[in-house]
Amino acid sequence: MAKAKIALYWCASCGGCEEAIVDLAEKILDVVDKADIVFWPVALDFKKSDVENYPDKYIDVCFINGAIRFSEHEEMAKLLRRKSKMVIAFGSCSHLGGIPGLANLWNKETIFRYVYHEAPTVVNKEGIEPQEKVKEDGMELELPSFWNTVRALDQVIEVDYYIPGCAPTPKIIEDAINAIFTGQLPEKGSVLASQQALCAECPLNETKPEKITLTEIKRVHQIILDHEKCYLTQGVLCLGPVTRGGCDSLCIKGGMPCTGCFGPLDQTIDQGARAASFITSIIEYEDEELIEKVVNDIVDPIGWFYRYSLPKSILKRRNMEVKKK
Repeated sequence: MAKAKIALYWCASCGGCEEAIVDLAEKILDVVDKADIVFWPVALDFKKSDVENYPDKYIDVCFINGAIRFSEHEEMAKLLRRKSKMVIAFGSCSHLGGIPGLANLWNKETIFRYVYHEAPTVVNKEGIEPQEKVKEDGMELELPSFWNTVRALDQVIEVDYYIPGCAPTPKIIEDAINAIFTGQLPEKGSVLASQQALCAECPLNETKPEKITLTEIKRVHQIILDHEKCYLTQGVLCLGPVTRGGCDSLCIKGGMPCTGCFGPLDQTIDQGARAASFITSIIEYEDEELIEKVVNDIVDPIGWFYRYSLPKSILKRRNMEVKKK
Protein backbone atom coordinates (compact mmCIF):
# COMPACT_ATOMS: atom_id res chain seq x y z
CA MET A 1 0.00 0.00 0.00
CA ALA A 2 1.44 3.38 -1.05
CA LYS A 3 2.23 5.88 1.66
CA ALA A 4 0.32 9.15 1.85
CA LYS A 5 2.23 12.20 0.68
CA ILE A 6 2.37 15.10 3.17
CA ALA A 7 3.56 18.68 2.76
CA LEU A 8 4.15 21.33 5.42
CA TYR A 9 4.70 25.04 4.82
CA TRP A 10 5.29 28.09 7.03
CA CYS A 11 3.87 31.54 6.17
CA ALA A 12 3.70 34.53 8.58
CA SER A 13 4.11 33.03 12.04
CA CYS A 14 6.58 32.72 14.89
CA GLY A 15 7.70 29.15 14.15
CA GLY A 16 5.83 27.67 17.10
CA CYS A 17 3.69 25.51 14.81
CA GLU A 18 6.83 23.91 13.39
CA GLU A 19 7.97 23.23 16.95
CA ALA A 20 4.56 21.69 17.64
CA ILE A 21 5.27 19.06 14.97
CA VAL A 22 8.58 18.28 16.65
CA ASP A 23 6.76 18.09 20.00
CA LEU A 24 5.09 14.91 18.77
CA ALA A 25 8.44 13.35 19.80
CA GLU A 26 8.56 9.61 19.05
CA LYS A 27 5.00 9.70 17.73
CA ILE A 28 6.28 11.51 14.65
CA LEU A 29 7.78 8.14 13.70
CA ASP A 30 4.22 6.80 13.39
CA VAL A 31 3.52 9.58 10.90
CA VAL A 32 6.69 8.79 8.95
CA ASP A 33 5.66 5.13 8.91
CA LYS A 34 2.34 6.03 7.25
CA ALA A 35 3.40 8.94 5.07
CA ASP A 36 6.23 10.43 3.04
CA ILE A 37 7.05 14.10 3.60
CA VAL A 38 7.37 15.54 0.11
CA PHE A 39 7.75 19.20 1.09
CA TRP A 40 8.89 20.74 4.38
CA PRO A 41 11.44 23.46 3.55
CA VAL A 42 12.01 24.59 7.13
CA ALA A 43 13.31 21.13 8.07
CA LEU A 44 14.38 19.41 4.85
CA ASP A 45 16.06 20.47 1.62
CA PHE A 46 13.03 21.08 -0.58
CA LYS A 47 12.64 23.86 -3.14
CA LYS A 48 9.66 25.60 -4.69
CA SER A 49 10.61 23.97 -7.99
CA ASP A 50 10.02 20.55 -6.41
CA VAL A 51 6.39 21.46 -5.78
CA GLU A 52 6.01 23.02 -9.22
CA ASN A 53 7.16 19.76 -10.80
CA TYR A 54 4.64 17.64 -8.92
CA PRO A 55 1.45 16.77 -10.84
CA ASP A 56 -1.71 18.55 -9.63
CA LYS A 57 -3.27 16.79 -6.59
CA TYR A 58 -0.03 14.86 -6.07
CA ILE A 59 0.11 15.79 -2.36
CA ASP A 60 -2.49 14.03 -0.23
CA VAL A 61 -2.45 16.43 2.73
CA CYS A 62 -0.81 19.83 3.04
CA PHE A 63 -0.50 21.57 6.42
CA ILE A 64 -0.05 25.34 6.08
CA ASN A 65 0.65 27.44 9.15
CA GLY A 66 0.94 31.21 9.43
CA ALA A 67 -1.05 34.14 8.11
CA ILE A 68 -0.76 35.57 4.60
CA ARG A 69 1.40 38.69 4.86
CA PHE A 70 3.71 38.65 1.80
CA SER A 71 3.13 38.04 -1.90
CA GLU A 72 5.27 34.91 -1.53
CA HIS A 73 2.87 33.51 1.07
CA GLU A 74 -0.08 33.94 -1.28
CA GLU A 75 1.86 32.51 -4.22
CA MET A 76 2.93 29.42 -2.27
CA ALA A 77 -0.52 28.91 -0.74
CA LYS A 78 -2.13 28.93 -4.19
CA LEU A 79 0.55 26.59 -5.58
CA LEU A 80 0.16 24.13 -2.71
CA ARG A 81 -3.64 24.29 -3.03
CA ARG A 82 -3.35 23.25 -6.67
CA LYS A 83 -0.94 20.44 -5.89
CA SER A 84 -2.87 19.09 -2.87
CA LYS A 85 -5.99 17.01 -2.43
CA MET A 86 -6.53 18.38 1.08
CA VAL A 87 -5.30 21.59 2.75
CA ILE A 88 -5.28 22.00 6.53
CA ALA A 89 -5.03 25.45 8.11
CA PHE A 90 -2.62 24.64 10.92
CA GLY A 91 -2.55 26.90 13.99
CA SER A 92 -4.14 30.22 14.96
CA CYS A 93 -2.38 32.39 12.39
CA SER A 94 -3.53 30.25 9.48
CA HIS A 95 -6.94 29.59 11.03
CA LEU A 96 -7.87 33.17 12.04
CA GLY A 97 -5.01 35.50 11.11
CA GLY A 98 -3.40 35.17 14.52
CA ILE A 99 -1.20 37.66 16.32
CA PRO A 100 0.33 38.86 13.00
CA GLY A 101 -3.22 39.93 12.13
CA LEU A 102 -3.09 42.65 14.78
CA ALA A 103 -0.97 44.55 12.25
CA ASN A 104 -4.29 45.28 10.52
CA LEU A 105 -4.68 48.07 13.06
CA TRP A 106 -2.22 49.96 10.87
CA ASN A 107 -1.20 50.02 7.22
CA LYS A 108 2.07 49.27 5.45
CA GLU A 109 3.17 52.92 5.39
CA THR A 110 2.67 53.37 9.14
CA ILE A 111 4.42 50.08 9.98
CA PHE A 112 7.44 50.87 7.80
CA ARG A 113 7.69 54.41 9.18
CA TYR A 114 7.83 53.16 12.75
CA VAL A 115 10.01 50.06 12.22
CA TYR A 116 12.63 51.71 9.99
CA HIS A 117 12.54 55.33 11.19
CA GLU A 118 10.81 56.08 14.51
CA ALA A 119 11.36 53.11 16.84
CA PRO A 120 13.62 54.08 19.79
CA THR A 121 16.28 51.48 18.93
CA VAL A 122 16.51 52.31 15.21
CA VAL A 123 19.65 53.93 13.79
CA ASN A 124 18.92 54.58 10.13
CA LYS A 125 20.32 57.95 9.09
CA GLU A 126 20.03 57.09 5.41
CA GLY A 127 16.32 56.32 5.80
CA ILE A 128 16.69 52.97 4.06
CA GLU A 129 13.60 50.81 3.69
CA PRO A 130 13.28 47.34 2.14
CA GLN A 131 12.93 47.49 -1.64
CA GLU A 132 11.22 44.81 -3.67
CA LYS A 133 13.95 44.97 -6.33
CA VAL A 134 17.57 46.05 -5.96
CA LYS A 135 20.46 45.79 -8.41
CA GLU A 136 23.84 44.93 -6.89
CA ASP A 137 27.03 43.93 -8.74
CA GLY A 138 25.09 43.41 -11.94
CA MET A 139 22.52 41.14 -10.30
CA GLU A 140 18.92 41.95 -9.50
CA LEU A 141 17.81 40.89 -6.03
CA GLU A 142 14.12 40.57 -5.22
CA LEU A 143 12.07 40.54 -2.02
CA PRO A 144 8.40 39.56 -1.73
CA SER A 145 5.81 42.34 -1.66
CA PHE A 146 4.63 43.37 1.80
CA TRP A 147 0.83 43.35 1.68
CA ASN A 148 -1.11 46.16 3.33
CA THR A 149 -3.49 43.68 4.98
CA VAL A 150 -2.83 40.42 6.84
CA ARG A 151 -5.24 37.63 5.91
CA ALA A 152 -6.13 34.19 7.21
CA LEU A 153 -5.43 31.26 4.89
CA ASP A 154 -9.05 30.75 3.83
CA GLN A 155 -9.24 34.37 2.72
CA VAL A 156 -6.76 33.43 -0.02
CA ILE A 157 -7.44 29.76 -0.86
CA GLU A 158 -10.05 27.11 -0.11
CA VAL A 159 -9.32 25.27 3.15
CA ASP A 160 -10.63 21.78 3.91
CA TYR A 161 -10.07 21.61 7.69
CA TYR A 162 -8.65 23.66 10.56
CA ILE A 163 -6.37 22.64 13.42
CA PRO A 164 -6.49 25.51 15.97
CA GLY A 165 -4.07 26.66 18.61
CA CYS A 166 -1.04 28.85 19.27
CA ALA A 167 0.51 26.41 18.83
CA PRO A 168 -1.66 23.28 18.31
CA THR A 169 -1.09 20.81 21.12
CA PRO A 170 0.51 17.41 20.40
CA LYS A 171 -2.76 15.66 21.27
CA ILE A 172 -4.78 17.82 18.86
CA ILE A 173 -2.24 17.14 16.12
CA GLU A 174 -2.17 13.41 16.84
CA ASP A 175 -5.98 13.17 16.87
CA ALA A 176 -6.22 15.12 13.61
CA ILE A 177 -3.61 12.98 11.86
CA ASN A 178 -5.35 9.81 13.03
CA ALA A 179 -8.67 11.12 11.72
CA ILE A 180 -7.06 11.90 8.36
CA PHE A 181 -5.35 8.53 8.01
CA THR A 182 -8.42 6.56 9.08
CA GLY A 183 -10.81 8.60 6.97
CA GLN A 184 -12.85 9.52 10.05
CA LEU A 185 -13.03 13.20 9.31
CA PRO A 186 -16.08 15.36 10.08
CA GLU A 187 -17.85 17.58 7.57
CA LYS A 188 -15.53 19.58 5.30
CA GLY A 189 -14.73 22.98 6.78
CA SER A 190 -14.76 21.70 10.37
CA VAL A 191 -12.35 22.70 13.10
CA LEU A 192 -10.66 19.53 14.33
CA ALA A 193 -11.05 20.23 18.04
CA SER A 194 -13.71 20.18 20.75
CA GLN A 195 -17.20 21.48 20.04
CA GLN A 196 -17.47 22.75 23.64
CA ALA A 197 -16.07 25.84 25.34
CA LEU A 198 -12.80 25.50 27.23
CA CYS A 199 -14.62 25.87 30.55
CA ALA A 200 -16.14 22.41 30.01
CA GLU A 201 -12.71 20.80 30.34
CA CYS A 202 -11.04 23.36 32.65
CA PRO A 203 -9.82 21.81 35.93
CA LEU A 204 -10.98 24.97 37.77
CA ASN A 205 -14.53 24.84 36.41
CA GLU A 206 -15.92 23.31 39.60
CA THR A 207 -14.80 26.39 41.54
CA LYS A 208 -16.70 28.77 39.25
CA PRO A 209 -19.96 29.97 40.82
CA GLU A 210 -23.20 29.96 38.86
CA LYS A 211 -23.01 33.76 38.61
CA ILE A 212 -19.78 35.76 38.38
CA THR A 213 -19.78 39.50 39.04
CA LEU A 214 -16.70 41.61 38.34
CA THR A 215 -16.10 44.81 40.27
CA GLU A 216 -12.54 45.19 39.03
CA ILE A 217 -10.27 43.66 36.40
CA LYS A 218 -6.65 42.85 37.14
CA ARG A 219 -3.78 41.89 34.87
CA VAL A 220 -1.85 38.76 35.79
CA HIS A 221 1.19 40.69 37.03
CA GLN A 222 -1.00 42.65 39.47
CA ILE A 223 -2.17 39.67 41.48
CA ILE A 224 -0.84 36.44 42.95
CA LEU A 225 -3.27 33.99 41.39
CA ASP A 226 -4.79 31.19 43.38
CA HIS A 227 -4.24 28.29 40.98
CA GLU A 228 -6.99 26.26 42.62
CA LYS A 229 -9.71 28.84 41.93
CA CYS A 230 -11.39 30.04 38.71
CA TYR A 231 -9.33 32.95 37.40
CA LEU A 232 -12.40 34.95 36.37
CA THR A 233 -13.66 34.95 39.95
CA GLN A 234 -10.33 36.53 40.92
CA GLY A 235 -10.92 39.41 38.51
CA VAL A 236 -8.48 38.24 35.83
CA LEU A 237 -9.70 38.22 32.23
CA CYS A 238 -10.01 34.64 31.02
CA LEU A 239 -11.62 33.85 27.66
CA GLY A 240 -12.31 30.22 28.48
CA PRO A 241 -16.11 30.68 28.39
CA VAL A 242 -16.01 31.91 24.76
CA THR A 243 -13.09 29.85 23.40
CA ARG A 244 -13.14 26.40 21.81
CA GLY A 245 -11.78 23.65 24.03
CA GLY A 246 -9.46 20.79 23.15
CA CYS A 247 -6.16 22.30 24.32
CA ASP A 248 -6.12 20.23 27.52
CA SER A 249 -6.23 23.54 29.47
CA LEU A 250 -2.45 23.85 29.22
CA CYS A 251 -2.35 27.61 29.93
CA ILE A 252 -4.69 27.25 32.89
CA LYS A 253 -2.56 24.44 34.30
CA GLY A 254 0.50 26.61 33.73
CA GLY A 255 -0.96 29.42 35.83
CA MET A 256 -2.17 31.69 33.03
CA PRO A 257 -5.71 32.59 31.90
CA CYS A 258 -7.02 31.58 28.49
CA THR A 259 -6.29 34.17 25.78
CA GLY A 260 -8.50 32.54 23.13
CA CYS A 261 -6.01 30.88 20.76
CA PHE A 262 -8.28 27.94 19.88
CA GLY A 263 -10.73 30.40 18.38
CA PRO A 264 -14.49 30.69 18.56
CA LEU A 265 -17.09 27.95 18.76
CA ASP A 266 -18.92 27.06 15.55
CA GLN A 267 -21.99 29.17 16.28
CA THR A 268 -19.95 32.32 17.01
CA ILE A 269 -19.87 34.94 14.25
CA ASP A 270 -17.20 37.20 15.78
CA GLN A 271 -14.95 35.94 18.59
CA GLY A 272 -13.94 39.40 19.82
CA ALA A 273 -17.51 40.68 19.95
CA ARG A 274 -18.60 37.51 21.74
CA ALA A 275 -15.80 37.92 24.30
CA ALA A 276 -16.57 41.61 24.88
CA SER A 277 -20.27 40.79 25.26
CA PHE A 278 -19.53 38.09 27.82
CA ILE A 279 -17.20 40.27 29.89
CA THR A 280 -19.61 43.20 29.95
CA SER A 281 -22.41 40.85 31.02
CA ILE A 282 -20.58 39.96 34.23
CA ILE A 283 -19.54 43.50 35.22
CA GLU A 284 -21.36 44.95 38.24
CA TYR A 285 -23.91 47.20 36.54
CA GLU A 286 -25.74 49.11 39.31
CA ASP A 287 -23.10 51.82 39.76
CA GLU A 288 -22.27 53.81 36.61
CA GLU A 289 -18.93 55.02 37.94
CA LEU A 290 -17.94 51.45 38.85
CA ILE A 291 -18.88 50.23 35.37
CA GLU A 292 -16.66 52.89 33.81
CA LYS A 293 -13.77 52.00 36.13
CA VAL A 294 -13.98 48.29 35.33
CA VAL A 295 -14.18 48.91 31.58
CA ASN A 296 -11.15 51.23 31.80
CA ASP A 297 -9.27 48.43 33.55
CA ILE A 298 -9.28 46.51 30.26
CA VAL A 299 -5.98 47.62 28.80
CA ASP A 300 -5.82 47.18 25.01
CA PRO A 301 -9.32 45.74 24.41
CA ILE A 302 -8.59 44.89 20.75
CA GLY A 303 -5.45 43.06 21.79
CA TRP A 304 -7.46 41.12 24.34
CA PHE A 305 -10.62 40.32 22.44
CA TYR A 306 -9.16 40.08 18.90
CA ARG A 307 -5.69 38.81 19.73
CA TYR A 308 -5.93 35.93 17.29
CA SER A 309 -8.95 36.72 15.13
CA LEU A 310 -8.91 40.30 13.81
CA PRO A 311 -8.56 39.39 10.10
CA LYS A 312 -11.56 37.01 10.35
CA SER A 313 -13.68 39.39 12.43
CA ILE A 314 -16.43 41.69 11.26
CA LEU A 315 -13.95 44.55 11.76
CA LYS A 316 -11.26 42.85 9.60
CA ARG A 317 -9.00 45.88 10.01
CA ARG A 318 -8.95 49.39 11.45
CA ASN A 319 -6.49 52.13 10.65
CA MET A 320 -5.41 53.57 14.01
CA GLU A 321 -3.57 56.35 12.17
CA VAL A 322 -6.93 57.85 11.24
CA LYS A 323 -7.93 57.87 14.91
CA LYS A 324 -4.82 59.91 15.78
CA LYS A 325 -5.77 62.57 13.29
